Amino acid sequence: MGDEVHRTPYGSWPSPIDAALAAAHDGRPEWVDFVGDEIWWTEPRPAEGGRRALVRRRADGVEESVLPAPWNVRSRVIEYGGRPWTGAVHEDGPLIVFAHFADQRLYRYEPGGEPVPLTPLSPVGGGLRWAEPRVDLARGEVWCVLEEFTGDGPGDVRRLLAAVPLDGSAADDRSAVRELTEPRHRFVTGARLSPDGRRAAWIAWDHPRMPWDGTELLVADVTEDGRLKDARTVAGGPEEAVAQVEWSADGGLLYTSDRSGWWNLYRDGTPSPADGPGDPRPAALAPREEEFAGPLWLLGFRWFAPLDNGLIAVVHGRGPTVLGILDPESGEIVDAAGPWTEFTGMLAVHGARVVGVGGSPRTAYEVVELDTATGRARAVGSRHEDPVDPAYYPEPQIRTFPGPDGREVHAYVYPPHHPARTATDGELPPYVIWAHGGPTSRVPLVLDLDIAYFTSRGIGVAEVDYGGSTGYGRAYRERLREQWGVVDVEDCAAVARALADEGTADPARLAIRGGSAGGWTTAASLTTTDVYACGTIIYPVLDLATWGPGETHDFESRYLESLIGPLAEVPARYAERSPTAHADRLTAPFLLLQGLDDVICPPAQCERFLARIAGRGVPYAYLTFEGEGHGFRRAETMVRALEAELSLYAQVFGLEPAPRTPKVDLTP
Repeated sequence: MGDEVHRTPYGSWPSPIDAALAAAHDGRPEWVDFVGDEIWWTEPRPAEGGRRALVRRRADGVEESVLPAPWNVRSRVIEYGGRPWTGAVHEDGPLIVFAHFADQRLYRYEPGGEPVPLTPLSPVGGGLRWAEPRVDLARGEVWCVLEEFTGDGPGDVRRLLAAVPLDGSAADDRSAVRELTEPRHRFVTGARLSPDGRRAAWIAWDHPRMPWDGTELLVADVTEDGRLKDARTVAGGPEEAVAQVEWSADGGLLYTSDRSGWWNLYRDGTPSPADGPGDPRPAALAPREEEFAGPLWLLGFRWFAPLDNGLIAVVHGRGPTVLGILDPESGEIVDAAGPWTEFTGMLAVHGARVVGVGGSPRTAYEVVELDTATGRARAVGSRHEDPVDPAYYPEPQIRTFPGPDGREVHAYVYPPHHPARTATDGELPPYVIWAHGGPTSRVPLVLDLDIAYFTSRGIGVAEVDYGGSTGYGRAYRERLREQWGVVDVEDCAAVARALADEGTADPARLAIRGGSAGGWTTAASLTTTDVYACGTIIYPVLDLATWGPGETHDFESRYLESLIGPLAEVPARYAERSPTAHADRLTAPFLLLQGLDDVICPPAQCERFLARIAGRGVPYAYLTFEGEGHGFRRAETMVRALEAELSLYAQVFGLEPAPRTPKVDLTP
């Protein structure tokens, strides 16, 4: 190639990052843990129908995929899922218990053998589902969160803590599953047992709250026969979100709470009734305007993990989160050295070792091990390997933009980037605003080949952490309270306009795209602003009046009460905000992508939206994908979706992409 740089119009730069390459690297390792001295985790297999494989790293460093296709280690509890596997070591070696996605049964697996079912199938509704399994070899059980459907509707469900026999006696007998608690709360996380086995702690909440609104931290005594009694609330409430709870090695109760306005780490002073009086005031271990936790979209997140020596591994930060070791006595944190600028809330510890999942703008997510005895951190699994010359990777700019009413809007800006191409004189680049899902979520600062697919072709990307995003404290998160479809739309538009005003982006070639809640923001932006020339709407919420109890899943069925307001009190607002109600205002071309098996944002939403624009002459394409739910996982789906998105921008912006890019037909 040499050092010669050619002047070529934006959007027509040749790139080695094609859609198949981006799809092959989609997803990340998850649910990392120790089984004895070994490190195990799950990772995606886009080329194998999007299944999640279970991967084992032996003590000698050899890495192997444990269960062949079609085994898919993934839970459907609350539809988004949760920790789907656990492991222990017994006399014959590793013993693994996992949830299989296809039937949601728990299976027992010992390497060298075949998986054996532990739980029965249910003919009712969504069946029996399990998450956060934890093996108790002494009792011969695995403790879990049980989600049990009692009817055919998405809200006909009960959730509680349960114990499943490891001997398989419950495989055909639901009555052999031991219920540990009454279903007092609509939602529960898995129980954490104290080191002496005398107490259990877990988190619970109820409709209409979401877990980032307010939760209760419950502690119960464990009887000799393994029952939980005298459950009591020791922290949390309607306006305090406890996100994680663990026990320290000395029996102290540790948890994260946002009572200060930030998810910080606390040690509870409330004693067990058997221990006598104590100081009930919780102690903040490292009070900072940083987050030490995040939103509980999945059951089993672990942002902190106590070590046996009293130190605590923590994932913390403001915006991006890094891995550190906290000394609870001094409140000091020493961060792990290395290239990783972002860690997920999936930590595990064993002795002096900590493992997590970390990435950076130059590396995709990988399994990282930190030896706290030596301070050495290294990638040990799912190691990042550059599939192309890293010179093609985007280079993010961390920006804060002024929004309406003087509020700050955080974003990552990825300008067009190519080692051998630059624009023609005087040309400004097209830009796509990316609205993340959730909406209670945020953008990770990690290499994403979907972004590189566009930036390496000369199309800029700006990912926006609009008001309502996590990572910046509770006040920032609550900007979206009753303002969904307003604040998110305004903040994305503020970033787009600022990029145009400063001469970074071409104001005539701005687009917006997003999936799920980001699909809502995209559709709402196209129907209420004139900022964008086109948009890509992916498995969206489009009609508030029907997206709720009965049409969507139970977990989010009351979410709109905080995002929009109670329907009984503000019914007009539901119509005012819905893109479907304002489809007559839509003039910009758009691409609509939808999985046909999506129970979170069902295809019916898209069909009603398209019926409202029928005959109005708006160019669009509607692509549906069989076998895909909420979030595309199959390689062929991701390839088709990414190429269709590029084709939309090429047609609307007048770009000339590589001749091999398939054209999506816009109708009419």
